[in-house]
Amino acid sequence: MQEKILNHKENGLAMLFLIILLYAAGVGCVVLGASLSDDGGGVLAVLLIVIGVIWITVGWIPLFGLKILKPQEALVLTLFGNYMGTLKKEGFYYVNPFCSSVNPAAKTRLNQSGDVDGGSGKPLMISYGQAALSSDGCNKKISLKVMTLNNSRQKINDCLGNPVEIGIAVMWRVVDTAKAVFNVDNYKEYLSLQCDSALRDIVRVYPYDVAPNVDTTGDGIADEGSLRGSSEVVASRIRNEIQQKVAEAGLEILEARITYLAYAPEIAAVMLQRQQASAIIDARKMIVDGAVGMVEMALERLNEKQLVELDEERKAAMVSNLLVVLCGNHDAQPVVNSGSLY
Repeated sequence: MQEKILNHKENGLAMLFLIILLYAAGVGCVVLGASLSDDGGGVLAVLLIVIGVIWITVGWIPLFGLKILKPQEALVLTLFGNYMGTLKKEGFYYVNPFCSSVNPAAKTRLNQSGDVDGGSGKPLMISYGQAALSSDGCNKKISLKVMTLNNSRQKINDCLGNPVEIGIAVMWRVVDTAKAVFNVDNYKEYLSLQCDSALRDIVRVYPYDVAPNVDTTGDGIADEGSLRGSSEVVASRIRNEIQQKVAEAGLEILEARITYLAYAPEIAAVMLQRQQASAIIDARKMIVDGAVGMVEMALERLNEKQLVELDEERKAAMVSNLLVVLCGNHDAQPVVNSGSLY
């Protein structure tokens, strides 16, 4: 299905005035026919009355051809089931009154900006950052604005089998109204489902954190890609995956961002202990490296200054004492030794 843009002139206001004038003419025909019938006008009076009554009865039908479009809105028109075209430019239009507008996603409510409450008739307040958007019911117009879809968090196993919870925000817009309306049943629901599917496909390729012997790029070489450390790359791959899936629906994915990432609650405590243990080990390695360097420097300085001559046993005792002091978790308790080691 190819989109066809209708280049109608913005003649809605002129048609509105014309319809009002015709209604006034219809009323005038009835009044004039009634006056002529009183004067014996005969057939002419009856004809005027019939024309006036018919127009007053059916003259409201052309009003359905009046269409108002605001900036970044589109209207897909069909006539007796045939696709006639799409109005995209803002203005006040007049089209065939028997044309009907189509938007199968008009009543669909998703957790995103710009949606409505499914036609309940009550204003819907949609939280979006610090602002709130109000809508007073659904219509058949298709928004061409950039919208943000914030799908619910998904629990997915990463490439190591660890369950993680992840959420994404997708910025998207409609670029082909014909494909969006006719190629899929409901383009909003279709987008939401494809976002979930693409998210699962990509997350299963990466570990939560850097892990050895894991290939995330598919080139057969282990790399350091991870969900936590390669968020920009992961988001880009998610965006490309979604775009491939929704191109047939006439949608464009502008950006995808990871908004939430954490281990699932059932393993979060264990993984926290693992991270703490890894941090403690790294800290200990740094402390030991520093302590060995300080002991080596102390021995070299003593030798340079020739302050004291130490045999191998005294050096061993000094090294042991310094390492205990430098690597201990608590402050050292000084002990004054007034005797000899021998």
